[in-house]
Amino acid sequence: MAMQTDKIICCSAPAVSYGTVLAGMDITEESVQKTREILEAVPQLEELFLNPTVPQQKKLDVIGRVFPEEMHAFLKTVCTHHRMDLLGEIFAAYDRCRDESGRTVRAVLTCVDVPDAEQKKGMEDFLCRKYGADQALIEIRQDASLLGGFILRAGSDEYDWSMKGRLDRLTEALAGR
Repeated sequence: MAMQTDKIICCSAPAVSYGTVLAGMDITEESVQKTREILEAVPQLEELFLNPTVPQQKKLDVIGRVFPEEMHAFLKTVCTHHRMDLLGEIFAAYDRCRDESGRTVRAVLTCVDVPDAEQKKGMEDFLCRKYGADQALIEIRQDASLLGGFILRAGSDEYDWSMKGRLDRLTEALAGR
């Protein structure tokens, strides 16, 4: 059930089915993300859900008390069908399904300084316009070697506005003279 963000997760057929159903439900991205965060923050939940000696009703009660209300029915179904061990794969399949529907674009922003809320919103708006998406999710990575500015990568596109990139391009231009 461990959530993995930097690795590609191969999903089993049941996980793909559940992930597709989750993506088709009227559940906000925030509720899905909050569920992931809870599962990552409280690893004891995995032990509880996978322990065959814990009564099913207790597991369902925990779901009702711990997770966002929007997620209750989905998680209870997964739990009732004894598929809680697939949650990591289910969330990976959910992400792929949302991405493929064109509603979400994912990007990586590498920068020296983390952008403020207004700057980040501007980048999200740019990505949504550029890729025709409803939502942009930006993963932020800090890298002091850029010297300043940022590099924004989405799909196969890269927008390099870093000082290091500018210096490299200037060096290439001067060497070409």
